[in-house]
Amino acid sequence: MLIDTVRATLGRHQMLAGGETVLVSVSGGADSVALLHLLLTLAPELSLRLHVLHVDHGLRPDSDRDAAFVLKLAERLGVPADVARVSVSAGGSVEAAARAERYGALAAHARRVGAQRIALGHTADDQAETVLMRMLAGAGVRGLAAIPPRRGRLIRPLIETRRAALVATLEAAGLPWIEDPSNRDVKFLRNRIRHELLPLLSAAYRADVVVALDRLARLCRETVDATERMALRELDRHAATADGAVVLPHAALAELPAQVAAEVLRQAAGRLGSRAPLRAWAHRGLARILASPPPRRPFRLGGVVVEVSSGRVRLAVRETERWPARELTVPGRLELPEIGRALSARVVSAGGYAVPRGRERVGFDAALLPPRLTVRPRRPGDRFSPFGGPGERRLKSFLIDAKVPRWDRARLPLVEADGRILWVAGVRRGDAAPVTGATGRVLELSLDPLA
Repeated sequence: MLIDTVRATLGRHQMLAGGETVLVSVSGGADSVALLHLLLTLAPELSLRLHVLHVDHGLRPDSDRDAAFVLKLAERLGVPADVARVSVSAGGSVEAAARAERYGALAAHARRVGAQRIALGHTADDQAETVLMRMLAGAGVRGLAAIPPRRGRLIRPLIETRRAALVATLEAAGLPWIEDPSNRDVKFLRNRIRHELLPLLSAAYRADVVVALDRLARLCRETVDATERMALRELDRHAATADGAVVLPHAALAELPAQVAAEVLRQAAGRLGSRAPLRAWAHRGLARILASPPPRRPFRLGGVVVEVSSGRVRLAVRETERWPARELTVPGRLELPEIGRALSARVVSAGGYAVPRGRERVGFDAALLPPRLTVRPRRPGDRFSPFGGPGERRLKSFLIDAKVPRWDRARLPLVEADGRILWVAGVRRGDAAPVTGATGRVLELSLDPLA
């Protein structure tokens, strides 16, 4: 029986555990009416609470008729129902715009009624049509995986069910449905595939092409799911997340299979909140990242900024911001909110003072320095004389040798006195004002997280 097929689909793809509130998207067509009917049949068994939403796109003069039909049907079946009217923009693909508006309305209504799941009426026939559409567009494995049975709270209980079986079920139950005349308009590619290409293929090869295409989608989906799981493991293993960015080791990316490495980039961008369609760009971005030599400048792709430097790859929503020079009074504290750090200065007696060995704290002979210091970011042409030699050199060359990645160089605070860099904070102190046996007071500087 058809109900057994749907029950098996729900279990196989872990769509429902039982006890959920489910928002059912009902257009009034046979697929969505059958979806509502079958979920109602399973509701007592699974302790489901159903709500119906009809989304009126306003694309036809008689669209109010569909809304009225759905409300009347829901009332007959004893299910609470609402209508959401949306406005579809005129530019671009009408189908894509209508789909975006529909999904947005469903998500908003699900929040209002407290629905944990949103049930959609896609069938095995829809899956086959989508696979053919993607094949004609030259899609790869991810595209041929087509319509996922479940994605987040969206579930498709009919994805393994044939449209003809649904129609037969409605007829047996005496339930009406309405036909959308636009479903026969062959100016839409999906309709040409449904009414022309699929029947032609089935007749030519005397085979159920839908079954074969659905199998292809399932196998591609299994491959995509496996790739995503592998990528997630690699991302969790290698990624460092800080300051609104994800940083990955370049060598680790280069060692992964290309499909997995591209998926790592896609998931990393997703963690940063990027909502771009991160499919083809991830492969293009990977090719640029792994080029020899790698790109010297940041590049924007898929809503994120990508940089390669010092053996690392950084993805961020925006490039590192420049920040203005500031004055640090001795003693005192200076907050640098742009980089999430603060600089503190204190003066202590040299007696018994232990010279710091870490990179976050340094000491200077206070008598050799002015009471006000300048704190600023790096500038082109900066020169620096690191403590211990080998003498003055370009700051850029010093930072490259110290393996400070490009994106951190603009964030490094430079502490300066009388035009001379005393400390590349967090990296190395300069050779000015060293603490010696003749030092009476020590000026200690520390770089701290901004509380």
